[in-house]
Order: sequence, then structure tokens, then C-alpha cells
Amino acid sequence: MKESELDFTISKLGECRISSPMTAVNFINDEEHVLYHSSTKEIEKHIKAGKKLPSFEMAGPREKIYFDPTKLKCGIVTCGGICPGLNDVIRAIVLSLYHHYGVKTIYGFRYGYEGLSPKHCHVPLELLPENVSDIHQKGGTILGSSRGPQDVSEMVDTLERMNIGILFTIGGDGTLRGAQAISKEIEQRGLKISVIGIPKTIDNDISHVQQSFGFVTAVSESTTASYSAHVEAEGARNGIGLVKLMGRESGFIAAFATLANNEINFCLIPEVRFSLEAFLKALRERLESRQHAVIVVGEGAGQDLLEKTQERDASGNVRFGDIGLYLRDKIKEYFKKEGIEANLKYIDPSYTIRSMPATPYDSVFCLLLGHNAAHAGMTGRTNMVVGYWKNEFTHVPIPMAVSERKKIDPNGRLWSSVLESTGQPREML
Repeated sequence: MKESELDFTISKLGECRISSPMTAVNFINDEEHVLYHSSTKEIEKHIKAGKKLPSFEMAGPREKIYFDPTKLKCGIVTCGGICPGLNDVIRAIVLSLYHHYGVKTIYGFRYGYEGLSPKHCHVPLELLPENVSDIHQKGGTILGSSRGPQDVSEMVDTLERMNIGILFTIGGDGTLRGAQAISKEIEQRGLKISVIGIPKTIDNDISHVQQSFGFVTAVSESTTASYSAHVEAEGARNGIGLVKLMGRESGFIAAFATLANNEINFCLIPEVRFSLEAFLKALRERLESRQHAVIVVGEGAGQDLLEKTQERDASGNVRFGDIGLYLRDKIKEYFKKEGIEANLKYIDPSYTIRSMPATPYDSVFCLLLGHNAAHAGMTGRTNMVVGYWKNEFTHVPIPMAVSERKKIDPNGRLWSSVLESTGQPREML
């Protein structure tokens, strides 16, 4: 989406007239914003053109709120694949609503959007401070999760029937699109229900959000796999360590894992095409000069080399071929054909990583995301996601967040840093 097409406006249910029960905090003024651009060049360009500087509304508690906490009921839903920090976010929302605002009725809808659909018969879980007190120490989500859409009209019927005032949706691109559809249905019915998204994607691929929770934990845990691959590679003649990491369309985990462990010699990501011939040639040259090599590959890399399955998962995503197994077999086949001994060890830690509890840094991040989600909901904001931009928490309209996937720029500084670290050829085509 072009910058000129971006609309930073946050939807609201109405005017905030109730004084916040919070005390001893720094309230945020609605006029406080976070600049979209940080470079002086871009800022000066807008000023010279006489244009308003694009900016996000800053997240945080307000002095006036929209909902009466004594009458409010809230709901929380977690969707998509599990991710480190899910329980941390659930806990943070519950504790903020309960202790900061005095909201006493909070439901957790079970197994994603299925929990809002009567036909699945999932009984909501009442969330209280005592039953979320230690959930941040566990991986996964106490609410369960699922993929795939549900009937929007039926879900809004459930919210209306249960008198839910705020629905918090924790998930990635598909979840946010579902939240957008729910918001639209709510608006068409003239209901006063707020829908607040919290960006959950281990791939870190939500647009206009600098970082999503679970990503830092994923990078941290992936270093164990890449370290093991390096030890295995060094311990054998012509040793090769091959690690497959998450990243369907965006290679952020692979890129940051590579920078976190600069023993990695090849980083393959979805955003940068490569040919098998050029890659194998570069790998052979590496073995001839150093006698070992470590490769990290994002799961969505090299899909043009694989046979298309035409299958889709419950969320409608195309099922990718397994690039890890493909490279494992092709590397072995190539060196055998060339009469060169090569000892390859393949590691796929994907499910181990995503089921881990959050690291301390991610736990802090999740806590602040949950608090800011509660603050946004209490002020009647809706059809928005709590973002993070230039080290500040922000409000991002869901249409902006789902406008496109965030990806690594092959000509940007991040990818340039990866190439510096690995020493791999800039192009392998």
C-alpha cells in the first residue's frame, strides 16, 4: 500500500464521558502521536510539500473512558497457531481490566472463533485473577486455538446475546481479518461493541507493526538449533548443518537467527529467490575452503523449486512444500553424484520453538501489549490493533495492518547485514 493511501484514523464508538478509575499513571492525550517516519529526509520532504506528517495515535490510558466498568462484560479469543506469550497476553488483559478498571466479568472463548459459534458448543471460560495468576509460566494458550473462518453473523449474535462490550482478538493476519469482518457486522447492526486486536504472529509479518509478540522468543530458541547444527558440522569431514525455521512469506526469524549466531554461512528466505544450481555451487565452494557449512532456511523459501500441492489449510493458506526436506535430499544427492563425501545433519525445531513459554523480554512486551489493549477498549476504540512503532505502543487501524504482509526488503539494511554476516553471494540465481 502506498503511503498516500494509508489512513491512520482510529474508529470510536462514541465520546468518552466517564472518568477513568486509574490513578498514579501518566495519562495519554489523544493528540499525542508517533511519527510514521523517523528519518529527517522523509520528515523534511513532507514539511516542504506542506503535508501533514503521517503518524499513529499513541497507545496508553486516557483520563476519560467510554464504557462503565461496573456494567461491562469482555471477551478474549486466541486464534491460529500457538505462539510464545499467548498466556502472558491473556493474563495481562484480564488483570488490567480487573484491577485497573474494576471490570468483573471476562470470558475466554474456547478454540478460536469456534468459541463464538453456537454450533461448536464450546462453553466460555470465566477468567478471573486467580485462574490466570500463573499461566504466563506456561506455553500455548489456556483458551485453545483453531484456524479457519466462522459465520460472522452467528459470532456477533453470540456477542450481542452475552452482552459483550469489548472483544479482544489475539492472532495474526487471518484473525485480524476476522476481527475486521466482526467490526463491520457490529457497525451495520448499530451495536456498541469494541473489537481490539493484539498482533500474534511468530513470523513478525503484520504490516505497520514493528514487532509482534513471540518473535523474540522464537529467535532466542532458534539459536539452540543453529548452534547444534554448527557443532555437528564442525565435528565431521565436510559437515553440513541444515536448520529449517518458521517463516511462510517473511524471513525475519531466519534473518535474525542468522545475525544472532554468526556461525551461519547461508540464510535462505522467502523474499530472495535462489536457484538450486547456484546454491549448490556456492555450498561446494564453502566446503572446499572451510570443510564445513551451516545453512538456515525459512519454511517459505524456494517454493518455486517445489511441486505445487494446490492444497490449502483451514485458514485458506496454500500448503507449502517442505523446503527443508527438499534441500536435505538435493544436497545429499548432489555430493554423492560428484563423488564428494558430505555429512549432513538436518534439524527442524519449529514446534519446539512455538510451544515455549515467552522469554523475559517477550513477557514484558506481552504485558504492555495487554495493558494497552485494555486501555484502548475501555475508551471505545474499535476495529484496531495495538501496534509497536519506533519503540512506542500505538493504535493501528486493522485495515492498515492487514493491507499486505510485512516482508524483508532484499535491498534494505537488514538483508545487507545478513549478507555481511554469512558471506554468501548476494545473488544465487
